[in-house]
Amino acid sequence: MKTLIIAVFSLWTLTSCQGQVSKYNKSEENKKRQFKIVKTEAEWKSQLSDMQYYILRQAGTERPFTGAYNSFKREGTFLCAACATPLYESKHKFDSGTGWPSFWQGIDKNIVYDVDYKIGYARTELLCGTCGGHLGHVFNDGPKPTGKRHCINSAALQFEQKETK
Repeated sequence: MKTLIIAVFSLWTLTSCQGQVSKYNKSEENKKRQFKIVKTEAEWKSQLSDMQYYILRQAGTERPFTGAYNSFKREGTFLCAACATPLYESKHKFDSGTGWPSFWQGIDKNIVYDVDYKIGYARTELLCGTCGGHLGHVFNDGPKPTGKRHCINSAALQFEQKETK
């Protein structure tokens, strides 16, 4: 009986993780949105690493505490890994303890807010406003002054160091 329960749970876990990408639903508004940079899936696959493609183009999520920018402390700007659009300033980054880079504010003119239901309920998804790449999600448990936590996948970002004088 114990083996049957473990097998059923394992199968459920496996299929629910696989289903996260295939059940990805963008809002009707963003299905119609025309981003400035549009490429075929083959073009994106040739440009991005496997992990970047999984996150940016398939709305995947990296495992917590594995991303390059989770504990990253340098001063500068975080850009979209797919198109180099500026998304976040390091001065707005904080340690949320969640295992993903977290920011209390983004460069809003370059970020699109959408809704996804891929885990069964509505969450606010964050997309690059230039190429439509999936970045992560925003939650209402961040620090002041905004109270927001932009929970971002490291693989969706690249970093541009602030020039020192």
